[in-house]
Amino acid sequence: MAPVAPRSGDAVFANVERVNAELFTLTYGAIVRQLLTDLEEVDEVNKQLDQMGYNIGIRLIDEFLAKSGVSRCVDFKETAEVIAKVGFKMFLGVTASVTNWDADGTSCSLVLEDNPLVDFVELPDTCQGLYYCNILSGVVRGALEMVSMKTEVTWVRDMLRGDDAYELRVKLLKQVPEEYPYKDDE
Repeated sequence: MAPVAPRSGDAVFANVERVNAELFTLTYGAIVRQLLTDLEEVDEVNKQLDQMGYNIGIRLIDEFLAKSGVSRCVDFKETAEVIAKVGFKMFLGVTASVTNWDADGTSCSLVLEDNPLVDFVELPDTCQGLYYCNILSGVVRGALEMVSMKTEVTWVRDMLRGDDAYELRVKLLKQVPEEYPYKDDE
């Protein structure tokens, strides 16, 4: 039997349950606002958003693998393309482009032209150090860790800060060897 071809981001997006985009955006905004109120320090809010995203990512990867039909990626380059074209489309309804590869093929940028998390958002002067969408860097990091890729994910550009796009820099720190459960049938 021939292997099942992976589904495109558009095909997966068409078959996934969706929540109202405005409700999603406003709820996320309320979470960020509450964190700013509770933690007071912008750096602490950035860390908390990243940790929240990480916790989401380590769970979201299961749904992604179950619903997308994507098989094991050959290398980090293929993984980045799948995240950009299928993952972002499946969960956010947008696609990203993969650019700025380093010579080793271990670091790239995911560039989003559109980001549904930032609709209706304007950062006040007191929050200029805030990476409003830092939850996304945590999601990517957590999901990749669950498929044996230890990464560092940081924001390079952010339209809320006046840049022309949203750019996440993803750096592969190490490929963690898979550990299989002990076999006692020997």
